[in-house]
Amino acid sequence: MLNIDDPTVTEKTPAIWRLAFRPFFLGGAILAALYIPLWLVTWFMPQYSLFQTEFWSQVVPLWWHPHEMLFGFAMAIVAGFLLTAVKNWTNQPGLTGIGLGVTFFCWLTARVLLLLPFDIPLLVPALFDSLFLGLTAFKLWTSIYKVKQWHNIGFPIMLFLALCINLLSYYALNERDFILSNHIWQAMIWWMALLITIVGGRVIPFFTAIRIKQEKPTSIPLLENLLISVMLLLVIQAIGQFFPKTVELWLLVVAGVLHLIRWARWNPHKTLKEPMLWSLHIGYLLLPVTLIAPAWNIDNLLAYRNLLHLFAIGTLAGICLSMISRVSLGHTGRNTYAGPKMSLAFASIALAAIFRALMPTLMPAYYQTWLWISGGLWFIAFGLFVWHYTPVLSRPRVDGRPG
Repeated sequence: MLNIDDPTVTEKTPAIWRLAFRPFFLGGAILAALYIPLWLVTWFMPQYSLFQTEFWSQVVPLWWHPHEMLFGFAMAIVAGFLLTAVKNWTNQPGLTGIGLGVTFFCWLTARVLLLLPFDIPLLVPALFDSLFLGLTAFKLWTSIYKVKQWHNIGFPIMLFLALCINLLSYYALNERDFILSNHIWQAMIWWMALLITIVGGRVIPFFTAIRIKQEKPTSIPLLENLLISVMLLLVIQAIGQFFPKTVELWLLVVAGVLHLIRWARWNPHKTLKEPMLWSLHIGYLLLPVTLIAPAWNIDNLLAYRNLLHLFAIGTLAGICLSMISRVSLGHTGRNTYAGPKMSLAFASIALAAIFRALMPTLMPAYYQTWLWISGGLWFIAFGLFVWHYTPVLSRPRVDGRPG
């Protein structure tokens, strides 16, 4: 069944609410640009922070930073991408208008409630966060179920799992159980890595093949299935610590090697002249690097946590930045390869990963300096996106079509 939008309805809907990528990409990018400087000022210069002591009495900084980067920034990009993609996958009507506004309002309200400079029951932001993820998962489920598109049914299931993990993170904050919190952040990092494994495995070789005008490499089912299985085991291990460290180490190494084999088959060396492609390939390359490097530092907690930022910044944020730049152009009727110049932004996010993950490990005496440099590069990257893409995302398609 074809999805045909009613133009009389579409034209009455403000452009920002016509498809999910518009508010969620812009909102996620603005949050990213603001929250890292806010985190650095609050952590290293509390006397200049916007927040008073009362704020931190309920929301602990070491909880707020990873929570908001994962469930605030990254999940906004994930929601915007999946809610837009499912319309194309299934030919079902996309989330738009009031429904989209309510879903975005729930996401934004949770972010604001966690920034209020006074104590509120944690149940309140947890409720809005759950509504955001629940509404997103429900929309994906109904669209996929209607056309019996079972190969995509894993996406709403993954979002429901993220909803449960997020509720557990609020419980950990309420109980001041920061050991549990650390397990949750690790699990969500591998959850995001699993999502990138699935989605990146579809789109990166496809985009590359089209642009370099070569046939897409045929996937190897054994490699793909094994890779997804190992990544899922890492998520489970992070939450429950079911396996000994030796087993976890080998899971990391095996996953890293499999990712490297997969990436090498996508012709990454032929993308160096196209920022929209090399940014995706650099981001994906840092995933196996993140898996293998911490494996050799699995007993060094500080080095392990530093190296995880190769994924958090280089892969997760890097691929998010590249994808939202690309999708925003394509879904507003523009030429994907003739949009705003984003090379500086893509390079900045890759450098931010190096300064945050590697430099503190190699030269820990200058730890604070490396974090400020990384934060500045991060701000440049997402600030450039907000500057260039706010007009793109807030205005109707240039070709007059709905969406």
